[in-house]
Amino acid sequence: MTFQTGHIGLNVSDLDRSRDFYLKIFGFEVFGESDRPDRRYAFLGLDGELVLTLWQQSEGRAATGLPGLHHLSFQVPDIEAVHRAEAVIREIGATLHHDGVVPHGEGASSGGVFFEDPDGIRLEIFAPSGAGERPAPTTGAPTCGFF
Repeated sequence: MTFQTGHIGLNVSDLDRSRDFYLKIFGFEVFGESDRPDRRYAFLGLDGELVLTLWQQSEGRAATGLPGLHHLSFQVPDIEAVHRAEAVIREIGATLHHDGVVPHGEGASSGGVFFEDPDGIRLEIFAPSGAGERPAPTTGAPTCGFF
């Protein structure tokens, strides 16, 4: 048996705000959505593939101190794509961790940008190489584990 991650579903507190956030940063397309007050959702993806579903059925912010999702990580082909995402993250004023693109660990070439969506869900956009020009923000542990 083999496994591959399918789409990711997130509870959000404000569908319009979250949809716009993910469209701007990731360049997703809207595959479908509902504006019924009791059933608001949006299906987002790229190149005909569903990637993310947003469900407006929560309040408040993601609780990082409780069991559950730690972060979502999205791989892009190269470090230039990570820097383009970082520019958009800064432009829209999203919470950015580690002040920009950093390696996954000391001496690692892979790395990315770590940030939060409007509901506090932690996100990462990374490339397999090209991030080693800065020191890792944490020593003795993976960067993606502590932000």
